[in-house]
Amino acid sequence: MIGWLEGHVLHHHANGAVVLDVQGVGYEVHVATAEELRPGESLELFVYTVVRADAILLYGFLDYADREFFEMLLVTPGVGPATALAALRMASRNELARAIETGDAKRIAQIPGIGPKTASRIVLELKGKVASTGGAEASSRPAVRSNAIEDALRALGYNVAEIRQALDGVELPDNEPDALREALAHLRRA
Repeated sequence: MIGWLEGHVLHHHANGAVVLDVQGVGYEVHVATAEELRPGESLELFVYTVVRADAILLYGFLDYADREFFEMLLVTPGVGPATALAALRMASRNELARAIETGDAKRIAQIPGIGPKTASRIVLELKGKVASTGGAEASSRPAVRSNAIEDALRALGYNVAEIRQALDGVELPDNEPDALREALAHLRRA
């Protein structure tokens, strides 16, 4: 899985994707920013990779918190990567979190590709799981270690919701192999 890329913008497509030159290899990445990225501009992206039978798609975010919020949106039935990306292009993570926490389904329904039913489902599924700052649910675990463990568990087939529910409030060891073993044990019990 590709999790991070750094390079120079070669081209910015009208659909919001950029071609990023990473040491001579061009990656097409759908970015979650409404701002225009100019050719030649240096860019660092946290990447979410989607592997389908017919394509490998990369979704890029300027900061890791946006990537996590994108993943959280994907947990909701009826919300795919294109819709979650459209949400982050239309409104900031903080605005979306505020709308979810206040139950403002009408604001969520303004996002292209999201109707009233899906907006209500997003509010129902995610209310209480986003902090007032708009980031992912708070955790007592250090971010770098928990992200590495979460990525490893996702690679093993667990989804973000299962992982966060099973590990909520669990203090994992500092040693990553031990932390992964303990996290797997908690997931099996959940």
